[in-house]
Amino acid sequence: MSAQPSQAELDFQSEQYLRDKKIHHILNGVVCELVHKKPDDVLGFIASIIPKMKKEMQAAEEEKNAIAATKYPKSLDERPLTVVVLGASGDLAAKKTFPAMFKLFTQGLLPPSVNVIGYARSDLTNEALYAKIRPGLAGGNADDPRVAAFLARVNYVKGQYTDVASFAVLDGYIKKNIEMAGPGNRLFYLALPPSTFFSASKGISTAAMAVAPAWTRVIIEKPFGRDTESSAQLTRDLSTVLDEKHIYRIDHYLGKEMVQNLITLRFSNKMFAHVWDKSCIDNVQISFKETIGTMGRGGYFDSSGIIRDVLQNHLLQVMALLAMEKPKSLDPEAVRDEKVAVLSHVRPAAVEDCVLGQYTRSLDGKHPGYLEDDTVPAGSNCPTFAQTVLWVDDDRWYGVPFILKAAKAVEKKEVVIRIQFKPEIRPFGHTVNRNELVVRLQPDEAMYVKINAKDPGMTNGIHTTELDLTYGSRYGVQLPDAYESLIYEAAVGNPTNFVRSDELDAAWKVYTPLLHKIDAGEIKPEPYPFGTRGPPIADDRKQTFYTRNPEYKWPHARL
Repeated sequence: MSAQPSQAELDFQSEQYLRDKKIHHILNGVVCELVHKKPDDVLGFIASIIPKMKKEMQAAEEEKNAIAATKYPKSLDERPLTVVVLGASGDLAAKKTFPAMFKLFTQGLLPPSVNVIGYARSDLTNEALYAKIRPGLAGGNADDPRVAAFLARVNYVKGQYTDVASFAVLDGYIKKNIEMAGPGNRLFYLALPPSTFFSASKGISTAAMAVAPAWTRVIIEKPFGRDTESSAQLTRDLSTVLDEKHIYRIDHYLGKEMVQNLITLRFSNKMFAHVWDKSCIDNVQISFKETIGTMGRGGYFDSSGIIRDVLQNHLLQVMALLAMEKPKSLDPEAVRDEKVAVLSHVRPAAVEDCVLGQYTRSLDGKHPGYLEDDTVPAGSNCPTFAQTVLWVDDDRWYGVPFILKAAKAVEKKEVVIRIQFKPEIRPFGHTVNRNELVVRLQPDEAMYVKINAKDPGMTNGIHTTELDLTYGSRYGVQLPDAYESLIYEAAVGNPTNFVRSDELDAAWKVYTPLLHKIDAGEIKPEPYPFGTRGPPIADDRKQTFYTRNPEYKWPHARL
């Protein structure tokens, strides 16, 4: 999984954002009152309304710190719900899984009676587990009353991942302490290394499955194998102990707000229906950039590389949503059928359409290169930058390049989709720039369309501007973390944004031939200094497809 800010850091940034919004709200409120009342004594009037505004803000703060009203479907109240986090003592659980469940619990999206069990091999007490996960809850504010309310629903059970008897103990604990009145639903989250997926799934299947009519669901984290064959073997192994309906393969990019909006954007807006193909679209870019390097975790990263870590899963899933045909309904299987169909038409990534890179020491000497990480094997061929051009051989997209790029240690952090349209030739000719639909997945979530407009005033000049939906300024809400969305969807039984086995197989077939050549040392990464755009040849290759307007800057700082 790619390096990401901790939940505490994200919560802190969110709190800063909400404070700024609160200040703007107060100032706007004062101005509106002044304009409406037009008092003679302006300062005295402001002083008189401050107590009222303070009281309103205190009430809002008390509401924020309270457990929200019920929002989850009533079906979750039919029987007890237990969420078991396997690998509860690890970083993923502490930084992502438990914080996501805390948010769901406090927002009323899980039943107040939900039971959360941390399961791991470590010899921990409940209090020791709480000490591990508490910093990731409520921005690390241990005095927040919601933290105590959530932790009261959390217990710890020690057990092995390869021992069926340990899962029998877990099953006994649940039946004795939670399911006294009858069978309950069970959601297992495997925050575990891939080597334990099968043994843990076997233990669940053999000794800890829910008793019908209750359901069992198992969330499995990537990586799902290293190539087509290893992924297929994992699928075969899991199929011997779990049915496909039990398995929820999580790709956290499918939980991101802007990714989940792609189907709505495409299929609920008629304006896009007749331009979303090769007749109007010239090229599509999906780029992932990080400013950080491996930060001492190069040994782990080296076992996968940037293609396995980002392109083959995250970015290819986004591409499938952009390129798929309209599903016959919003039924989860109908959506996933169309994703599988379009992925099956994607040509395997070719060496001639690929640029690899590996970062070296920064130009100012402050940041070490990839090979200077002591955990990285000497002379490693592992790419930290990859740009591949993919082609979809179907009637809608034949001849349209999909440029997927992922990079570590580059000049900025962002994940962006750019859909560039073909030029409009008459009557303006080449004096106007191309239209472009841009979807910013992070940061500064937004959708905007670059359009050409006449310069204001007595002139015939033309400039590029935008039709802009920036989420921060338009909605002023805190968007849910991807893990929140996906854990909630698993709990309510919606598999739309989870990866099905045939979808996984189709995705691996796109990149496996290229990965085997990289693993064999047949393709060498180009060096690029830490903090730059990546290998210059990548930009050169991209410019053969994408026409850049260097004068346009998105005016996103509007809050």
